[in-house]
Amino acid sequence: MAQLKITETVLRDSHQSLIATRMTTEEMLPILEEMDKVGYHSLEAWGGATFDSCMRFLNEDPWERLRTIRAHVKNTKLQMLFRGQNILGYRHYSDDVVAYFVQKCIANGIDIIRIFDALNDPRNLKTAIDATKREGGHVQAAFSYTTGPVYTMEYYAKYAKQLEEMGADSICIKDMAGLLKPYDAYELVKTLKASTTLPVQLHTHYTAGLASMTLLKAAEAGVDVVDTAISPMAMGTSQPPTETFVAAVQGTPYDTGLDLNQLNKVSKHFAPLREKYLASGQLNPKALAVDVNALLYQVPGGMLSNLMKQLADAGRSHQLTEVLEEVPRVRADVGYPPLVTPSSQIVGTQAVYNVIMGERYKTVTKEFKDIVLGKYGKTPMEIDDAFAKSIVGDAQRITYRPADDLAPELEAIRARIPAGLVEQDEDVLSYALFEQIALKFFEYRKNQKYGVDANADKANGIHTV
Repeated sequence: MAQLKITETVLRDSHQSLIATRMTTEEMLPILEEMDKVGYHSLEAWGGATFDSCMRFLNEDPWERLRTIRAHVKNTKLQMLFRGQNILGYRHYSDDVVAYFVQKCIANGIDIIRIFDALNDPRNLKTAIDATKREGGHVQAAFSYTTGPVYTMEYYAKYAKQLEEMGADSICIKDMAGLLKPYDAYELVKTLKASTTLPVQLHTHYTAGLASMTLLKAAEAGVDVVDTAISPMAMGTSQPPTETFVAAVQGTPYDTGLDLNQLNKVSKHFAPLREKYLASGQLNPKALAVDVNALLYQVPGGMLSNLMKQLADAGRSHQLTEVLEEVPRVRADVGYPPLVTPSSQIVGTQAVYNVIMGERYKTVTKEFKDIVLGKYGKTPMEIDDAFAKSIVGDAQRITYRPADDLAPELEAIRARIPAGLVEQDEDVLSYALFEQIALKFFEYRKNQKYGVDANADKANGIHTV
């Protein structure tokens, strides 16, 4: 078989999972050129929550981060995570916004776009896939891996084949909750290899303690690329450690060819950063622990911490077990969606309401109604008609692609941005996704440029972090 390849996640998902995406570009910069020498298949460096966090918490321009990384990484492909019709935001955007965003991602340095949809509804991927192909990027079409009555090997084989026919250049198994067990991974990779002609990549998390074993069995099944994180920022809710996996397969048919001495240079850069995050409290030691609840309740680590916070805020922390038991029931009621943003928040919040109200569906969130109405797309299993009626009454449920209802909005968005704040074409996209956060950032950027002091910022309601 061809040499097994590695995608390094430390610049994106690793710190998103462990420290809520708070690593700064300045912290990354000194090691980028050494990372470029490793021989990684790609560096996952952008997308996901990095875009939001750059502006919201770090007062950084996410586009400038991408350009900076690209300037220092000359040889290795750069990769990003893209939420289909949601782009990097939390609602569906019109096709012209999606296409323009893809265009700017590739123009600013992205090579590979990993595109997924929370419901595994391929209709929500089409615009992003077509735009990536037009711009000459590599389409890595991903499916959200989970378990449940509908999620058979045949389901995944059929979906992968569909993605191939839509124009995917490779397939990614996106195991966001760390649920994929080693022997299931072996069977899944074999199944995908038999059903498509495309390279297969595996992305998992260490949350339940399975991930290194899962990667090893996937390697034996012929997986082409695996995602890992350099050891100081690995394990827990992050990915398996890069160096450990590279060492484990050395001298085997799955040898990655990567040099542990070069990886050690990368590790030495991130080790003090890990200590800094631990000391500041940004890295919670709980995020580094194995959590078997993920296997019992299929709840990803980020979703679990969100549930705990919701219950604590309501003074109901003692009801966590009841909520964890309610999550699979709510998920079944609403067609077994994979638990990934935004479906994880929708299902989790509804489970909290069901428990603390003492009656199921006495209070129903708008987002839960919308998923029943089909506004997020088609759920993997049909929602029972009687249940749907009990939630949304006689409201019309949609069966078409939700974005078909969205008129082009790019020019209207551009026209709404206050004068004097736009410095680059990409600003309209930052504003389109995170309007208020982008405005605060644009004001901050303008003040910094023209020497307005921080006290004036505060007086204007602009808070630096």
